[in-house]
Amino acid sequence: MGRYINKGNKWFKSSLKEEYVDKTGLIRIVNNTLLTRSRYSCVTRCRRFGKSMAAEMLCAYYDHSCDSRELFDGLEIAKDPTFDEHLNKYPVIYLDMSTFMTKYKDDTIVSHIEEALVEDIHAAYPDIPLKEKDDLMDLLFHITDTTDQQFIFIIDEWDAICREFAPETKVMENYLNWLRRMFKSADGLTVFAGVYMTGILPVKKFKTQSALNNFIEYSMVSPADMAGFFGFTKEEVRQLADKYGMSFDDLMKWYDGYQIGDELSMFNPNSVMLALKRGKCESYWARTGATDLVEDYIRYNYEGLRDDIIFMLSGGHCNVDPVGFQNDLSEVNSRDDVLTVLIHLGYLSYDSEEQKCYIPNLEVSKEMETAIKSNNWKEVINALRRSEQLLADTLEGDEEAVAKGVEAVHDDNISIFSYNTENSLSCVVSLAYYYARNKYVVHRELASDKGFADLVLIPSHNVSSPAVVIELKKDATPDDAIAQIRSRDYMAKVREHTPDILLVGISYDTQTKTHTCKIIHN
Repeated sequence: MGRYINKGNKWFKSSLKEEYVDKTGLIRIVNNTLLTRSRYSCVTRCRRFGKSMAAEMLCAYYDHSCDSRELFDGLEIAKDPTFDEHLNKYPVIYLDMSTFMTKYKDDTIVSHIEEALVEDIHAAYPDIPLKEKDDLMDLLFHITDTTDQQFIFIIDEWDAICREFAPETKVMENYLNWLRRMFKSADGLTVFAGVYMTGILPVKKFKTQSALNNFIEYSMVSPADMAGFFGFTKEEVRQLADKYGMSFDDLMKWYDGYQIGDELSMFNPNSVMLALKRGKCESYWARTGATDLVEDYIRYNYEGLRDDIIFMLSGGHCNVDPVGFQNDLSEVNSRDDVLTVLIHLGYLSYDSEEQKCYIPNLEVSKEMETAIKSNNWKEVINALRRSEQLLADTLEGDEEAVAKGVEAVHDDNISIFSYNTENSLSCVVSLAYYYARNKYVVHRELASDKGFADLVLIPSHNVSSPAVVIELKKDATPDDAIAQIRSRDYMAKVREHTPDILLVGISYDTQTKTHTCKIIHN
């Protein structure tokens, strides 16, 4: 067992001793790429979405220096036809770039990586001669040529160097040249049965061309058939909630909301597991880092970005074009670039079909709120502060106070919410009731058999307050809104959670520019 080669299966064995959600189906996807032209894979996800654990799993499966059959027995991959074909059949090189980033922070980092790998791999194959001018690729080629063994190369946090150094620096030039030497030469097809890289950012682009265009990329924006293997699905979280006796609705409110390719409901796995272990849903996002970076990006307010952030904070979805982003944190020069960075960092989710982005859940909303406060967006800060009182006024049935509270949010943010459509009115009310997310599961346009309720607040499992069904009307009366709630029975889905329901009708008069409200207890 070396430091970088043939590290065995101890990491994966350790993971199996804790709560393990079976993601071994990923191995089938990687197996199908081995020894093909598609053998180079780059999987990018935001922090704490299981990238490193997946890399450790792949090490345990492919590494020929250990026997991992018993570890995978009973897991999904054991049923796959490719399981025996590749199980513990390859020498595996594992490289975590972040470990070098903590030790070397100058132009020497790439040479240190090269030297460390050469020393370790040559120690594992002492009979293979190493000539004076041989580099790592030369050594690997000699080993393959002599032993007829092809390698699996796994790189975790491949972009750690890219996130630290600007693209014009000597470090970046050396690093990209090293990657090309390893993976773009013809020798790579001889030496490697497969290469698997993980990171936060996709491979750096030069204009529209990837620096490593032979890699198949699986990103937050375009995950292809790897969508379900990073993050937890709704059914996986439901089973965990039952096992640990926690509220599934609360876990969904806090950590759900990521749409990754065809997977329409993905949860942040790290936050879910911490919530289960600690028995409490709260924000664990700050531990993923990058908050300062987000604050810097939104401060520049490219092309009305500030208004887009506020709109999304209120529950709206914004158009975004992620194609032009150069996959470089130092080259963020437009609104679309910022939104795309936020998608890759996990602060936004991306609907590829609609080409829209949005804030996925309460946990991330709180981090966005922190960024907004750091940028001193006074109008939004005022709205957030008032939202706690607005909820209290609603529960007390103070119709006049509720109308004035919604009106104040609209007046403060009139450049964003012009009320050209009822959707704008809905966004104002969602922002006005922002605080309710702390105590309620908030649904915009909750489906019923006869239509969609504009805004529904369903109390969390430990909250004794009534549910709230809110219907919005433009140039109509609050009584009309209440009548629609009743006629379309918007309360039906809510009754599944509680019989205690408040009906709230809010209207906006486009002539007088005023709001009115009606609140009744159902």
